Amino acid sequence: MVEQVVEPRIRGFISVTAHPEGCAANVRAQVEVAKQGLAGMPRLGPTLVVGSSTGYGLATLLSACFGLDAPVLGVCFERESSEEKLGTAGWYNLAEAHRLAQAEGRHLETVNGDAFSDEVKTQVIDALRERYGPIELLVYSLAAPRRTDPASGAVWHSVLKPVGADFHDKTVNLRTNEVEEASIEAATPEEIEGTRHVMGGEDWAEWVRRLQEAGLLAPGFRTVAYSYVGPVLTQAIYRHGTIGLAKEHLEATAGELTASLSDLDGHAWVSVNKAVVTQASAAIPAVGLYVSLLLKVMKERGTHEGTIEQIVRLLRTQVGPGVEPQPDDAGLIRLDDLELEPDVQAAVAEAWARVSTENLREISDYDGYQADFQRLFGFGVEGIDYSAPTEVHRPLV
Repeated sequence: MVEQVVEPRIRGFISVTAHPEGCAANVRAQVEVAKQGLAGMPRLGPTLVVGSSTGYGLATLLSACFGLDAPVLGVCFERESSEEKLGTAGWYNLAEAHRLAQAEGRHLETVNGDAFSDEVKTQVIDALRERYGPIELLVYSLAAPRRTDPASGAVWHSVLKPVGADFHDKTVNLRTNEVEEASIEAATPEEIEGTRHVMGGEDWAEWVRRLQEAGLLAPGFRTVAYSYVGPVLTQAIYRHGTIGLAKEHLEATAGELTASLSDLDGHAWVSVNKAVVTQASAAIPAVGLYVSLLLKVMKERGTHEGTIEQIVRLLRTQVGPGVEPQPDDAGLIRLDDLELEPDVQAAVAEAWARVSTENLREISDYDGYQADFQRLFGFGVEGIDYSAPTEVHRPLV
């Protein structure tokens, strides 16, 4: 037993500490949403979630395991606690998910390592062969700063940069809470290509290929990767930037995968999800400010959904057992439909035009954005005594 008082130490868009019990409380709350939202649906078969410890990936793991009673295998890259350091938020999230699964007699396992590597893919294949059998659903929810090619050893890096012209627009400085201008130089061809290798569809396709060759895809197999499009306001830095081009490659990969799965009557889709507060989105200039404005508008209209609500809707209406997806003309599943409603975007655009440091908290839900951001790391969670010591060594049971 190692107990200590854990305080937040947030630097920009990351916290270098995470509160174990706060993370656990977040997981328990998401589990309840999943159980209620997916009640009455058929049971889901063996499921693999790549990128399973935070954000949309964690919500998927919890929804599949606790909402649809699926045997779930997750893949992530998190740091366990040690004598010198706390564990990461993702580690503590999964520690609680594993504890709950064991208590309720559910089957949940985690492979912790580099999902891009051959070694981790082999570990997953071995686990599926031994304890799961062919999977019905693969969800790809991986966001990473770099990728090493297992064959050549080449290292690619992803960057958040515009393409074709420098970026100049409003952003909110998460350190000073001030609205200011962000300026980012346009990406080089090498940076564009590197981001595609990391954030595009190559690794998703490799997972499907390896699993198919191993005979581990069930008839009617489905796979979904997560993406984001966003509004005109953020397109210069996102959709028309390096990440957006990589996501276009991801979307093209879905069609190629569907063709390769014809013998199984399988299908691949990209789900375009709405903007929410995640560790990944917090790193993108302008997006934090946009999300703060969006939160206020959608909460006032009663249409706001967090990550768990989005994934519950995805499984209930699009890719869960017994459900037929309803993609758009481009073949994309659109969970961002409520975000992109014209009246919502008009209200956000009007607020964007006049937002400043002085009126930030008045015309946006920046306080809500900050609270959501802190909760990603287990802080600011109702009912947690942050002055009390808490157990920091929490295993994946």
